[in-house]
Amino acid sequence: MNAAAETTAVAGAASSDPARHRSADELEAALPHIREAPGSAGTIELIVRRPAEDAREVLDVAEINDAEGIAGDTWNQRGSSASADGGPHPDAQITIMSARAAAAVIGPVERWPLAGDQIYADLDISHETLRAGTQLQLGDAILEVTAKPHRGCAKFAARFGRDALRFVNTGEGRDLRMRGVNCRVIQPGTVRPGDTITRL
Repeated sequence: MNAAAETTAVAGAASSDPARHRSADELEAALPHIREAPGSAGTIELIVRRPAEDAREVLDVAEINDAEGIAGDTWNQRGSSASADGGPHPDAQITIMSARAAAAVIGPVERWPLAGDQIYADLDISHETLRAGTQLQLGDAILEVTAKPHRGCAKFAARFGRDALRFVNTGEGRDLRMRGVNCRVIQPGTVRPGDTITRL
């Protein structure tokens, strides 16, 4: 199946709506539900690629490969000050965000692509559960969790609020990796929303 034909564009990825920003109390109240995410096998809820800066496409099917992370994504065009040569960081080909954290921080699923992650999964992605080197199977692809941290930035604060930035970057939010986890591709393959994501 042609992944490029199975997309929905999301307009205004750079936009922010302060009226939708969650308060610190609302975010804290979501913690028990986030902690209860499944640890061994979960479900892919949403797949997104970034065809250009601040552009998002929601995918019905995605091809994972070594060259792009997700086919059609711009990971391989994004330089990183943390990489040895300033080029795309090999340990951040694909990022996975907890679907429960996304719902708590961002709100309705239609807004999740604003975060800029590629895969949103109902899975416990905490440091305790997914240590660096852990492999995950999704569809017939395999990813490996890397040690590269994934942190909220100024764009994240602008889109979701300062309380959200503090929530994901500090304390339990950091331990649970509420901003997400970086991965590299071990085995290319095809993945779709609804597929199981399994800790190997």
